[in-house]
Formats: sequence, structure tokens, C-alpha cells
Amino acid sequence: MKYTVLTLFPEIIRAFFGLSILGRAVEEGIVEYQTVNIRDFAWDKHHSCDDAPYGGGPGMLMKPEPLGRALEFAGVRPKDDPQRAGKRSVYLSPSGRPFTQTEAERFSAEPELVLLCGRYEGIDQRIIERYIDEEISIGDYVLSSGETAALVVIDATYRLAERVIAPESLAEESFSGGLLEYPQYTRPEMYGILPVPEVLLSGHHENIRRWRLEKRLEKTLALRPDLIRRGVEQGLFDREICALLEKLKLERD
Repeated sequence: MKYTVLTLFPEIIRAFFGLSILGRAVEEGIVEYQTVNIRDFAWDKHHSCDDAPYGGGPGMLMKPEPLGRALEFAGVRPKDDPQRAGKRSVYLSPSGRPFTQTEAERFSAEPELVLLCGRYEGIDQRIIERYIDEEISIGDYVLSSGETAALVVIDATYRLAERVIAPESLAEESFSGGLLEYPQYTRPEMYGILPVPEVLLSGHHENIRRWRLEKRLEKTLALRPDLIRRGVEQGLFDREICALLEKLKLERD
């Protein structure tokens, strides 16, 4: 999997790719990345990449010429080009479609993602219309840095690539199967007056599996009931989960 990140601050991106599990994935050739400094494609003497928006208003807007040249350097051709390559171009924007685990799974299947990081008040709309496949938002808030949003997308997707993390570690994470993850415990067995739940010390694998499933349901019902509603509507839950769900609802009532 390859990431190409267009940014005014490539050092932010490069630092991230050198850390922890992602850094190892890069070393092992599982993940590749390239940073493209948008400022390198601003050809005036000041290398300016922003200007005041037409129609007035506060702030500055990223100019289309350096953005267009940077995108084409990254291999993204205009949408009307018959030889347009299959690279997925994504603009990180607060007005984009919400980024979810489902989107992360979809993106992780792409051979290459081209991520465009905005700054200031955003980018000229003509770049979106001419080059961008989709706009993605990481949440209902505004950031000063598109780089921060790009790192979230990278972090959520690279870990799903084959050989980065063991499949069993991903199977019961939050949002897999429409539920949040169960509570986890490690040593010491007693922390202050709080013990580790007895079932986890029993060595009885079936009881542990069922306890974890019940806790996933309890946690999701308490914190994200919208996920439960969606799971029921979309038929994500098997008979065991549906039966446990009815039991938990009866206990709560």
C-alpha cells in the first residue's frame, strides 16, 4: 500500500511514518509513502500558495495552480483525461463525508491513496472539481491543519494492510461487527481494591468468549446505542448476539 501526501509541511508527515508499527511496516516494504511539498510547485519568487478569496471574506485560500501541478506530479490526472490513472485522490475537508471504520476498510484496499492536505480557509473549488475523487472529514469540527486529518486516515488504514497487524487482533476491535471492543485487563491482578474479573482468570475459553461478547454489547448499548440500532437494521448481528441483546434490554428495563 502506498500513500502520497500533498502538503505544505512534509516534515509532519515524514516524522509520523518513522514511528512505531508504521515505521516497521515501511522498513519491511509493506507500506510506502511519498510527500509532495506543494510549495515546490508555486513558481512565483515568493513561492506563494495562497491568496484572498473572490467575493471577500476572512482568511486566505490555497491557489489552484500549485495544487494542480502538485497533483499531476503525484500522478493524478484531470477527471476528463481518458488516460487518468486509478489512483484515489482524497481531499481532507470538514465539509467532506464522515470517515468511519467502513471507509478505512475501503481505503485500505486501494493500492495507492493520494491525500491532499488543506490549510487556511481551504482550497479553490476548481481543484476539487477537476482532480479530487472524494472529500473526507474526520469529524464535525474544524482543524487548522489538513495534515492532522491525513494522519488519522493513514493511521486507520495502514494497520488493516496484510501483515501489519495479526488478523485476530483486528477481529474484535471497536466497530468490527458493529460493536465496541470489550474491556481489557493486564497485570497486576489486583489494582488498589479493583480486581481483574474472575472469569478472565478461569482459563475457560468459552466462558471468556461469552463474557467478552456480553461486555461488548453492554458497552455499546451504554456509549453508542446508535451502533446497536444500525446493526439491527442492517442485520449485522447473529442469533447469539440478538439473544444476548434481548436479555440485556430486559435486565435494563
